Amino acid sequence: MKNYPNIVTERFDNANFHINYCLKFIKKYLKGSVLEVGAGYGSFTRNYLNEEIDSLILTEMDNKNIYELNEKFKNNSKITIIKKNIENIDQKFDVIIYLHVLEHIKNDCHEINEASNRLNKNGVLIIMVPAHQKMYSNLDKAVGHFRRYEMEFFKKKFKSLVIYNVKFLDSMGYFLYYLNKFFFKKEVYPSKLKIFIWDKLFTPLSVITDFIFRYKFGKCILAIYKKSN
Repeated sequence: MKNYPNIVTERFDNANFHINYCLKFIKKYLKGSVLEVGAGYGSFTRNYLNEEIDSLILTEMDNKNIYELNEKFKNNSKITIIKKNIENIDQKFDVIIYLHVLEHIKNDCHEINEASNRLNKNGVLIIMVPAHQKMYSNLDKAVGHFRRYEMEFFKKKFKSLVIYNVKFLDSMGYFLYYLNKFFFKKEVYPSKLKIFIWDKLFTPLSVITDFIFRYKFGKCILAIYKKSN
């Protein structure tokens, strides 16, 4: 999305508990050469950087986000920031990640196949998306989401990719999002207070309830693929 609403990136940038909770499931895969598609404000990026990453390319199409990324990571020689779509990237990577990005891409299946083409053998593709189309809201529309996802999507066959792990996350967020959509039908952007309550109070509860319910439902889906050849 070329003109992403700044209010969203600024408010969700502070959801550090949620960000780090999601990242705990993928940090172990982040090593070697990494491509993060649609890095946004760098909210995830700044929390997953580690010494095992040899090089990191961040793509972004929004000019303000590109400026913010350059400011945040100007002293990190491992990081390169580019304004390119996946089709215009010639390199291959050990890891490619889409963290709340695929829902912004109209032809998502084509995007996944293009990502597979740019993975090294045994490379890892990590995708996190919002779950449940029935929960599609004014916020989804405002930020350019084409869809929310059902688990069945990740059972499709993609080029040279084998599904390694797929799960729901943020079970408490599921209930909060659903209730918010029901009681605040006209709301577009959640307030800072709502994000604070969700992140600081309910996400810690999700850590427990997600485990208890064996990651069978939640507000987000996390899928991890490995390239077979």
